[in-house]
Amino acid sequence: MLQRLRSGSSSPVVVATKGGRFVTKLRGSGQGVLSLIAEIIVAEIAEHLGLAVPERVLIELPSDVESDDENDELADLLRFSAGTNLGFRWLDDARTPRPEELRALDDEFVARVLFLDELVTNLDRSPQNPNLLFWKRQPWLIDHGAALPFHHHWDLVDHDTPGDPMDLSGHLFADRLPSLDRHRAPLAASLTRDAIEQATATVPDAFYSAVGTDSALRARAAYAAFLWLRLEALRGQ
Repeated sequence: MLQRLRSGSSSPVVVATKGGRFVTKLRGSGQGVLSLIAEIIVAEIAEHLGLAVPERVLIELPSDVESDDENDELADLLRFSAGTNLGFRWLDDARTPRPEELRALDDEFVARVLFLDELVTNLDRSPQNPNLLFWKRQPWLIDHGAALPFHHHWDLVDHDTPGDPMDLSGHLFADRLPSLDRHRAPLAASLTRDAIEQATATVPDAFYSAVGTDSALRARAAYAAFLWLRLEALRGQ
């Protein structure tokens, strides 16, 4: 059974499965399969950096999936999303943190979030849209579908593109950028080439193949190469 989530730009739905409820990002949404690729890769890297992200599972939706919403637009979206989609474990009673709770987060955690978003060029974590929840007294990161913007324009990517600087002045933690300067080197050193390759390997072939690449293996290697070159550029700062 499927229930529409009334918030979120990616038109997610809550899918009830035998394993529990999952907030499911749909391949047929406006952001498409590229956003699902970004969600998986960024979540995997986040966990390598010691950051919490909700459990991820692949959700198979049939073309005739049942919904509690009779909206024609949603029906069309579900039809376009038949096949493999991406679910995130529903965090019961999770909530958006209050400003004072964000200010109380320690510098090391803040630096890890800043470093992650700098590495994956995530411009979507702002004071207006923190994409961070508190659950069981712990911060959890969500909504990374807008990260990795380079993959929308592979034809413009060259060897120098991964080193392009990122403006973090609009970031949720922009006022704490000095903490990133102090922690960037050890954080960069904590990520290995294997960690980057493992993150890209987690993406199913069906997602890579759906974006028009001639080979899932080739696409996976391209993502890994870009992120490794970007990591190397950050190490040089």
